[in-house]
Amino acid sequence: MHADYQLHGDVALITLNNPPVNGLGYETRVALMDALSQALADAAVQAIVITGAGKAFCGGADIREFDTQAAFQEPNLHTLIVALEQSTKPVVAAIHGTVMGGGLELALGCHYRVAATGTQVALPEVKLGLLPGAGGTQRLPRVIGVEAALNMIVSGEAVAAERLAAIPGQSLFQRLSASADTLLDEALSFARSVAAVRPLPLVRALPCSHPQGDAYFQFARNMLGPSTKNLPAPLQCVDAVQAATRQAFDAGLATEQAIFARLMATPQSRALRHLFFGERAASKIPDVPPNTAVRPVAAVAIIGAGTMGGGIAMNFLNAGIPVQLLELQPEALERGVATMRRNYEAQVSKGKLKSEVLEQRLALLRTTLRYDDLAQADLVIEAVFEDMGVKSQVFQELDRVMKPGAILASNTSTLDLNQIAACTQRPQDLVGLHFFSPANVMKLLEVVRGAKTAPDVLATVMALSKKIRKTAVVSGVCDGFIGNRMVEQYLRQAGFLLDEGCSPQQVDKAMEAFGMAMGPFRMSDLAGNDIGWAIRKRRAVERPGMRYSPTADAVCALGRFGQKTGAGWYDYVAGKRDAMPSAAVAAAIDACRNAQGITPRKIDAQEIVQRLVLALVNEAAHILEEGIATRASDIDIVYLYGYGFPAFRGGPMLYADELGLFTVVQTMQRFAANPHADSGFWKPAPLLARLAAAGKTFN
Repeated sequence: MHADYQLHGDVALITLNNPPVNGLGYETRVALMDALSQALADAAVQAIVITGAGKAFCGGADIREFDTQAAFQEPNLHTLIVALEQSTKPVVAAIHGTVMGGGLELALGCHYRVAATGTQVALPEVKLGLLPGAGGTQRLPRVIGVEAALNMIVSGEAVAAERLAAIPGQSLFQRLSASADTLLDEALSFARSVAAVRPLPLVRALPCSHPQGDAYFQFARNMLGPSTKNLPAPLQCVDAVQAATRQAFDAGLATEQAIFARLMATPQSRALRHLFFGERAASKIPDVPPNTAVRPVAAVAIIGAGTMGGGIAMNFLNAGIPVQLLELQPEALERGVATMRRNYEAQVSKGKLKSEVLEQRLALLRTTLRYDDLAQADLVIEAVFEDMGVKSQVFQELDRVMKPGAILASNTSTLDLNQIAACTQRPQDLVGLHFFSPANVMKLLEVVRGAKTAPDVLATVMALSKKIRKTAVVSGVCDGFIGNRMVEQYLRQAGFLLDEGCSPQQVDKAMEAFGMAMGPFRMSDLAGNDIGWAIRKRRAVERPGMRYSPTADAVCALGRFGQKTGAGWYDYVAGKRDAMPSAAVAAAIDACRNAQGITPRKIDAQEIVQRLVLALVNEAAHILEEGIATRASDIDIVYLYGYGFPAFRGGPMLYADELGLFTVVQTMQRFAANPHADSGFWKPAPLLARLAAAGKTFN
């Protein structure tokens, strides 16, 4: 059963029961409608209470029905809400845990609402490029006011029930229960107290207006416009809420439904829905069952107190997990802890963290200069210099001191994890945990699966990633794993564009207009150009046939390693991050062109974007075929959360799908004909060629 029916004297209790969040899938809607009919047909029932099983009232639409006809099959959510409104007996929603999206719209269709303190209330549809499509934009403004409702709808963020209950004149909640434990008794009691009330109150009958009228909505558009230029949904939400103040309820509802249908068809909504599903799919490992037992992780050790090690430590401290931080030099340890404190103090100064919380987190930190002090940690993460010799020494020490069953993890971004694992006597306990810089901010975590990594180790770190609020994607072992292997080809093409006629600022401007958080040259300056220089030197030995633009080495030879040296592809002023065009770099580019005999040509923004993005796509197709990534959406998640790919485009693989893989292949063939191109690279990966020939997509 997807809805349980019980009698409590003269009150019928209907409990939504569709784990994990009581999503309003077709079967649940049918069961709820049947239970409502049963209550209405029973002369002994005087009132009805609807609640949710488990830890949530209702999380809204069942995500398994997204983009299927089942979401619209009768009884759909609109039909269900109308049935609640037309009930001849009072219906009380007893709300706890979370009430989101369609769940909140369902509750707004009830005559009364009783909520437990701490309940999280949200209409998050805007995060999928949509708006609430079952009356949320019409009913919520009527119960909490236009401004509060619009803020919730355009942000999609959850608000605690007690905050909403404190709004003067609100009619969202008729009663607030002290806890979820007392909620049901209070809801049943309240239902009995209103059993004889007639006429029954309807949210749709409440007035809706704003004292400033249309001027307020224009102000809202002006405020939202700059931050939502690539996302149509937030401004459309404003239109729908404005309709609630201008039109009769049913006309406003029709406006909402028309806008919902338009948004559903936009590429931006398709992209955001793709990422929504992709993020959830990324947590699933085909050969690791979801019920795999995990190892306890009550204490973590980190090797290296540099920028990366300190940032990694903060993730665990933020989650309340004790951390031991090891450095071999006292001065380096002191610097690392001081940097962590400064990072926390910056959050305090911005009002994002309370000073007492800062002290609580740092109280969980212990430091040491001795490997032996780490022996009892459940997980140890190495975050030392990216050199196989250095990492091998670290893992030999860890193999010696760590207790049996401890998970050994490397933060390597490119090196062979299997070679690292071979330095230990317990390769089954070793896994890659590639955090992205700054590690305390960036959401992506690449979980690298070695040839011998045990399934329970994978299950443990995937579960732990959620606890430290990271989005984890599993990668197989190859040079650079998923993200950095792809970005190397992206940067190679950026270099060739310089050779052929572009400036760094022209390339960056094109990619930022496309939606990237920053272009390739600004990104390189932020990461450090010496990192790429080291990789190119290694490539010269390992893959002597791989060609790069000589300009990057020429810039590094000038000591221009990026923001940290005050000079890279751009010039920087101390204390600022503004990227200013550099005459020295322009001269280096000219010299490299002349040495290669290249006459610069005019290159438009479309070519820049397609060469760089399709370079990602072609390399990703190889990665998929080799089994390094499990699914195309995993690659999109990596690029969204690790490399600043625009969410409204859904990631490089969805971008290719939207472009059409036949078109992608044709475009790559055109690039291969360029006399200065790396024509071998532009040969479509076998998987890409097969999909294009069959008229299929990556996703």
